[in-house]
Amino acid sequence: MDFLFIADPLESFKIKKDSTLAIMRAAQEAGHRLWFCQSRNILWRDESVVADCQTLVVKPSASSWFELGHLESRTLKSFSAVLMRTDPPFDIEYLNTTWLLSAAVRQGAKVFNNPAAVRDHSEKLSITEFPELIPPTLVTRELSAVEGFHQTHQDIVIKPLDGMGGMGVFRVGSDGLNLASIVETLGENGARTLMVQRFLPEIAEGDKRVLLIGGEVVPFALARIPQGKDIRGNLAAGGKGVAMPLSDAENAIAKRLAPILNQRGLFLVGLDLIGGYLTEINVTSPTCFVEITDQSDFNVAQFFISTLEKALS
Repeated sequence: MDFLFIADPLESFKIKKDSTLAIMRAAQEAGHRLWFCQSRNILWRDESVVADCQTLVVKPSASSWFELGHLESRTLKSFSAVLMRTDPPFDIEYLNTTWLLSAAVRQGAKVFNNPAAVRDHSEKLSITEFPELIPPTLVTRELSAVEGFHQTHQDIVIKPLDGMGGMGVFRVGSDGLNLASIVETLGENGARTLMVQRFLPEIAEGDKRVLLIGGEVVPFALARIPQGKDIRGNLAAGGKGVAMPLSDAENAIAKRLAPILNQRGLFLVGLDLIGGYLTEINVTSPTCFVEITDQSDFNVAQFFISTLEKALS
């Protein structure tokens, strides 16, 4: 099969832990042909959605791990699968790419994740579909609403809806120190919507990343554990990643959501769970493949490719 990867520049990959690279290696080892382009190389031309792309060979060398072929122009529907693996943020250009990919889907392309489903699932707001699974949560642009929420819950976390990797996450304790300033700064004086949640002390045990692939649950989670005085477990913010089997509660949530999200076209999903609460549903470019594989007997990338092959058959 021919797999087109739409991803960030190859030179930017973190070779030792990049999930997209792990998927590429697994696909190549399974005998599939790899192609690569960036989102800027997706075009509407001559009544079709096409990619100006190159063949890709993944090499064992750490210093020069890829080899690209000559530039070719191919319709997206000519590939066995198109894998959208561009990292957030979900900005206007990401949105433009999803619209082009939706046009490609109408022409017969098989895109994972489905671009319409990605647009419909804000990684933070989509949790509100399952209110019984989430911690006390407020979504607002109004300072007065945040102040009222803080008065009720005393210890809260404030974050922007378009943040990633733990960027812009603030905790405000019972003293309310700097609450107004934080809300005004993050919310740009009411111009941006914020999410506010009750602080979960279970974060000390880790922000668990649970992967769903093709409606199936990966049996190991990656607990991203905050270090020092930081409340953020995100690996990008310095958290420590520890793979561990899913608890019964985590497995129950994952098994409930997996078939629902897969049916909507979300083949790969990364759930974030803290203390048994659902805090995010990641659908753009979920990671943690390498960390889980390295610390368990479960090869996530191989499972991804074998499950994808079944979906395409």
